[in-house]
Amino acid sequence: MNIILLGAPGSGKGTMAQKLTVELQIPQISTGDIFRKNLKEETPLGLKIKDILNGGGLVPDEITIEIVKNRLAEADCANGYILDGFPRSIVQAEALDAFQNIDCAINLEVDNQTIVSRLSGRRFCPNCNGTFHVTQLQNAAICPVCGNALIVRKDDSEETVLERLRVYETTTKPLIDYYRKQGKLVSVDGIGGVEVVYRRILDILHK
Repeated sequence: MNIILLGAPGSGKGTMAQKLTVELQIPQISTGDIFRKNLKEETPLGLKIKDILNGGGLVPDEITIEIVKNRLAEADCANGYILDGFPRSIVQAEALDAFQNIDCAINLEVDNQTIVSRLSGRRFCPNCNGTFHVTQLQNAAICPVCGNALIVRKDDSEETVLERLRVYETTTKPLIDYYRKQGKLVSVDGIGGVEVVYRRILDILHK
């Protein structure tokens, strides 16, 4: 099954994708993870997209489409995959349709106030790559796994989160109508605990 996860930044796409990839035994393809890996390793791609991502913008379509096309051509995607963070625009969706057949687009519905709270409260450990939320930490400055100092990623600052939401509203949100017209869209309430939201998604996929 070829699945797309839609939703605003902070709606829980990455968390749901990680759980689904275990359940369905198909890989999670996250453009965000690919970009962050290249940023950390300071590859040519990483240097090219550094300023764009730190400002809350979107990587140019031609770069993103080529990365995804090459990734989906790999052997582990033969039985399906979960796309997390792609497509982000109608142009990308149309390009994807040219070389892949999507079975289902799952849209996680979360209001903006909840998203700002979720993202601005995130803390990241540059040592073990763990991501945590201040509501789950006894000490918001120390990683509970390895003891390293936690940081706020630039794309999780409140200012950048608001900019990411603005970009989402104008560029990515139209994808909801795009997949609805194809009869492939299913919307899921993304408010609630991880297991609650995950069960809602599974119920829809089983149907």
